[in-house]
Amino acid sequence: MSELDTGTAAPDFDLEADGGERIKLSALSGKPIVVYFYPKDDTPGCTKEAIAFTGLMPDFSAIGVTIIGISPDTAAKHDKFKAKHDLEVRLAADPEQSACNAYGVWVEKSMYGKKYMGVERSTFLIGADGKIAKIWRKVKVPGHVEAVLEAAKDL
Repeated sequence: MSELDTGTAAPDFDLEADGGERIKLSALSGKPIVVYFYPKDDTPGCTKEAIAFTGLMPDFSAIGVTIIGISPDTAAKHDKFKAKHDLEVRLAADPEQSACNAYGVWVEKSMYGKKYMGVERSTFLIGADGKIAKIWRKVKVPGHVEAVLEAAKDL
């Protein structure tokens, strides 16, 4: 898969989501969307990121932006994660890493010298036209959600 860049069409996905629903990106076309990929439910960084998106949800909603978080966790795990932390963001399950691979975020990582495959924390701002407006890779959580909101306001 070639590297995604701004101005290219966002790859479509159809994934099981929290609450027993499905999320299909193409069904949401016509409005801006934030798709953020994170490694795992209920880990410190992922929890902080989801809480930050939930906290700014009214600001995103005010400008018509939908937020979708995607990780390899199951929809059932997403339900528990949302309930435990009172999250409002929609979470999609990608256990086969189909969306992760399409967006180029399923990568080789290394911890304590051990190599493994996992999600590189990344965010994609998709315009109402279905094209990628901005990409953040190797995201550091502090201040990230605010930066995404500012970029979304410029759409």
